[in-house]
Amino acid sequence: MTDPISGFRRAAQADSSSRQVSAKAQERAANTATEGLTKAPAPQTDEVKLSAVAQKAMQEPEFDRAKVEAIKVAIQQGQYPIDSRRIAENFLAIEKMIKD
Repeated sequence: MTDPISGFRRAAQADSSSRQVSAKAQERAANTATEGLTKAPAPQTDEVKLSAVAQKAMQEPEFDRAKVEAIKVAIQQGQYPIDSRRIAENFLAIEKMIKD
């Protein structure tokens, strides 16, 4: 029986039918989501192409290998001059940069 003034029963019926529609929509969305998971396209791979200049820069080091080898030999033979004052000043400069 429906209350003629408030229409309570009609509202309850309308609410019930909207819940059914909502449940069906959720079910369709879930089915679509699972279909998307099973039919996912193959993952694409990223590719980087370097210019000729970049490739050349990566192949050729920017330092003088002969100089590095000479310094290595001098260090191994104990002939490389060490300026302890200069080393200390550089450490001090590094400490100042860290604190700032």
